Amino acid sequence: MLNAKTKMPNVLALLAALLLVLGACSDSENKDKEHKGEGDHSEMDMNHSGSEDVPEELKAAENPTYEVGSRVIIESAHMESMKGAEATIVGAYDTTAYSISYTPTTGGKKVENHKWIIQEEIKDAGEKPYEPGAEVIINASHMKGMNGAVAHIETAENTTVYMVDFTPTSGGEKVKNHKWVTESELSALE
Repeated sequence: MLNAKTKMPNVLALLAALLLVLGACSDSENKDKEHKGEGDHSEMDMNHSGSEDVPEELKAAENPTYEVGSRVIIESAHMESMKGAEATIVGAYDTTAYSISYTPTTGGKKVENHKWIIQEEIKDAGEKPYEPGAEVIINASHMKGMNGAVAHIETAENTTVYMVDFTPTSGGEKVKNHKWVTESELSALE
């Protein structure tokens, strides 16, 4: 028969083991969130699918490398499960694409080097492209807190941008009308 002295160490050992297991689960959840990008600026904040609407002044590309309806491979990783995904071109437009850094209007961490917004998504942009270092106001809602934010231009690239439909490489729901992928971020589907 066990006495109270031998039961106490067993209870303490059981509690210690339980705390270790709970701590490991909590740690695992945090790592999952980090892996998925669930922070101040996250995968969850992105509008993966969008409207097929584009700015009025945006002109369709006359001779795009990838024609509307063609199938391509996405070579960039703007978001998780994008790189290597097969996509269908749903729009091709000639413009200037910018990578930008900005602080969301909703608060939180500064977003660094977001790819891409285009000339026509900058408030009062006009036709002249901006140089790296310029400060602009975003007129697009690719992510929560983006529209109306003050942004700094990191890079500028005169290119064809594409709107694409794709299924993430991890499976899941099809992303429709994703804006934007540049020509250099695509390759032909063989």
